[in-house]
Amino acid sequence: MAQLLSRRHVWLGAAALAGCSVLPKTPYVEQVQWPLIVKRQETLPRRPNGPVLAVRDVTPAPGLEQRGLQWLLPNGSVHVDFYNQWAVPPAQAVTTDLQQWLAAAGLFSGVVAVGSGLTPDLELDATLTTFIADPRVMTAHAALALVLINQHAIPAKVLLQRTVSADVRMTADTPEGMVDALRAALADVLRATESALATAARV
Repeated sequence: MAQLLSRRHVWLGAAALAGCSVLPKTPYVEQVQWPLIVKRQETLPRRPNGPVLAVRDVTPAPGLEQRGLQWLLPNGSVHVDFYNQWAVPPAQAVTTDLQQWLAAAGLFSGVVAVGSGLTPDLELDATLTTFIADPRVMTAHAALALVLINQHAIPAKVLLQRTVSADVRMTADTPEGMVDALRAALADVLRATESALATAARV
């Protein structure tokens, strides 16, 4: 009887192991981190007599503080991807890109961050209001809300309050295609920001 029970336990154990071996295996998907670096193609010399511009940290609109790549689903809801993420939160990257772009534009004698120790003539406050891909129409959207303030006026004077936006066609309905289009849309937004500041600050 003991021998029979022993054989039964061995058979059950073997059956359990066999059952484990046929369970479906979840494939490992590596998380990809995409840098969001957009630079002006040409760097112009600083304008010696131009104003000093301070650029505040870009504020993300609700939902855009997340690092996951975002796109619209067929039902119109927003998908925030876990496996494809920006290397840093988008607004943080846009802050750096915006400062470097405007510093290379040749419009100002200096472009600094708030709290740098220099007294700025102008201060730029920006909010990242849109940064999303829409595979339904194969388009990436980016937008910045801008407020430019003259710090020397008493009281401080708003020189510009505008939203600049850009839509760029996606070449592929893939994470890479979305990332490329979003970078291009951001470049268009920064280009439009430069143009708007040049007019508003009359530099």
